[in-house]
Amino acid sequence: GPLSCLNEARYGIVFGTLGAARDCLETAIDYSVNRVQFDRPIAGFQLTQKKLADMTLELGKGMLLALHLGRLKDQHVIRSEQVSVGKLNNAREALAIARECRNILGGNGITLEYPVIRHMNNLESVFTYEGTNEMHTLVVGEALTGIPAYR
Repeated sequence: GPLSCLNEARYGIVFGTLGAARDCLETAIDYSVNRVQFDRPIAGFQLTQKKLADMTLELGKGMLLALHLGRLKDQHVIRSEQVSVGKLNNAREALAIARECRNILGGNGITLEYPVIRHMNNLESVFTYEGTNEMHTLVVGEALTGIPAYR
């Protein structure tokens, strides 16, 4: 019973983290297009474009993972370790995206004028609750090897 409740909560996190990451990314894209530095938008700099492209790729991969898990759940064949994979990956990547977006916004990234720092702080807690990053890593490790490392 309690584990099934945790799995439902973790499953929700698989999707919820991506929503926060998407909002951060959209904010960073808009900000970078409109923020002028050295007489041009910072979106025109190679490093900014690389950051935006990399974050878009990670967000897309997280969405594909979430979609795949959703299909498994609809078929009633999803396993708890698969939910752990989704929670582990998407919480980790969403937090990394939020942090990178905060960097793109510079000093504005820590103000409440933009949603990025709020999402980042929320993602820090999501990274820990419903099973820490380390516990989900061990669950995945046991699923791969058959050997529980936490006993």
